[in-house]
Amino acid sequence: MSAPVIVQHPGIQPEIAQQAIPDDERVWVPQAPDVWFRPLLLNTVTGSWCNLLRVRRGGVLSRHIHPSWVTGYVIKGAWRYLEHDWVAREGAFVYEPPGEIHTLVVDEAVGGGVTEMITFFNIHGAMVYVDAAGATIGYEDVFTKISMCRRHYAAVGLGEGFVDQFVR
Repeated sequence: MSAPVIVQHPGIQPEIAQQAIPDDERVWVPQAPDVWFRPLLLNTVTGSWCNLLRVRRGGVLSRHIHPSWVTGYVIKGAWRYLEHDWVAREGAFVYEPPGEIHTLVVDEAVGGGVTEMITFFNIHGAMVYVDAAGATIGYEDVFTKISMCRRHYAAVGLGEGFVDQFVR
């Protein structure tokens, strides 16, 4: 019995199937002090992306809002939003509705001696950073994420083209 013939149709991007948590520390892209992301899919057609977010104790993903929905799954550790009274712990699924403003932290309030979290996020659209009054102070989208990756991967010796394997 021979193996099935797989036909790659023109214009169809290949699938991605690889280890999500990398062995090579350089794959993690710094985003803020004690905050990194690992790209898994950067979809330039839909403007969405999937990544792992890693935050160590004391790390803060600044106050932001999403114009579209976001989902997450906590792989390791725990985290919370300053604006809410719940804690997302290992194994938890998180849904963020459009328009929800939040500040992600890993701090003593998550309890259990957690020093680091890793969460899979599926982000549709942008992350718009806002100040305490809700005024826009910055943003990230799939294109700024790709640029961040290119700069980081060039700086750490992987080459700026390393990110291309995640771009669709």
